[in-house]
Amino acid sequence: MAQTSKDIDSKTGEIRADFAILDRVIHGKKLVYLDNAATSQKPKAVVDALVDYYNNYNANVHRGIHTMSEEATAAYEGVRETIKGFINAVDTCEVIYTRGTTEGINLVAQTWGRINILPGDEIVLSPMEHHSNLVPWQVLAAERDARLVFLKLDDQGRIDMEHASATINAKTKLLAISHMSNVLGTINPVKELAQMAHAHGAVVIADGAQSVPHMACDVQDLGVDFFVFSFHKMLGPTGVGVLWGKKQLLEAMPPYQYGGDMIASVQREKSRYNQLPWKFEAGTPNVADVIAAGKAIEYLQTLGMDWVRDHEVELTAYAMQKLGTLKGIEIYGPRDAKERGGVISFNIKGLHPHDLGQILNESGIAIRAGHHCCQPLMKDLGVMGTARASFYIYNTKAEVDVLAAALCEADKVLGNVALR
Repeated sequence: MAQTSKDIDSKTGEIRADFAILDRVIHGKKLVYLDNAATSQKPKAVVDALVDYYNNYNANVHRGIHTMSEEATAAYEGVRETIKGFINAVDTCEVIYTRGTTEGINLVAQTWGRINILPGDEIVLSPMEHHSNLVPWQVLAAERDARLVFLKLDDQGRIDMEHASATINAKTKLLAISHMSNVLGTINPVKELAQMAHAHGAVVIADGAQSVPHMACDVQDLGVDFFVFSFHKMLGPTGVGVLWGKKQLLEAMPPYQYGGDMIASVQREKSRYNQLPWKFEAGTPNVADVIAAGKAIEYLQTLGMDWVRDHEVELTAYAMQKLGTLKGIEIYGPRDAKERGGVISFNIKGLHPHDLGQILNESGIAIRAGHHCCQPLMKDLGVMGTARASFYIYNTKAEVDVLAAALCEADKVLGNVALR
């Protein structure tokens, strides 16, 4: 049964009670946190999990036979099973713990990429890629004498699929694509693009940093070969993320780093590496944050990812309608909220986004302002940067109203007349 607006508002009110930080006062105003695309806030259950680990079973994993080490190992490895179910992986050995999306992409570039990308090969990307899904491929292409090729966007920031069909061809060795843009909010048709790439024998890596927190993501259905995301954008701690990859690809890749835990045996002259997933997890892992990340997934599963998505679509549609009534404002990305995530990047004629961000901060509103690690996209848009409001499970329509009112006030304070 479809949820009503009243159902969603009621549940959001209950959720907010789990986030103590939302009661904080900034410059005399109650915090309105709209910078979720950068990092989300953490519920009590996640914070409590961190405290519980350090207070009660702080020990290294995989190395000890004492009680606390066994407890820590069970909790740490148990999260791998939780992740497997959350993204519909086939096996827990396909779930590699990383420091985040950026490390996951670099791991693929430096292992799979160095083996498989050859001179003359083409790496296809979209113009909306975060620097983390662009710079590693720039470096690899230069190193391997390969070529970067970019897809085209239409006037709403959506991938031109006809152009994509012509661009992805026999020379394509890799397609690296964001599932959801952190600037435009565009939800890319990854499944269809992956089918195009696979038809030519190419491999596909999808950046799920913005999509996994906000919508159900099934790696089997998407049909990609690698999938990366970070927990700090989905209620979890910073410094931990996931690289999922197809088992046969991961097994053929060399280790990314060397040292403890990624080895099976060591002799003076040579070593034998551990099996998946530990082959890619050298050194003492981020035990506490992985365990807490598991609680973040459980929190989202309790809400239901369908609810999370419904809430976001309704809030985004409301925000676009509310902000769209203001004169002099330009909103980037798809006009239909169902085609985008809860990210609204905008500019107000005559105002620099950094000035706008500072003025909004005086009203207790946290947004992002700048190029959002997407400088090539900013150049395509013809701007130096944008202001960006991004929503999550605890945000409300009332906060959107506060944002709209504050934008008008900022317009006055900065002596502009764009919104009046």
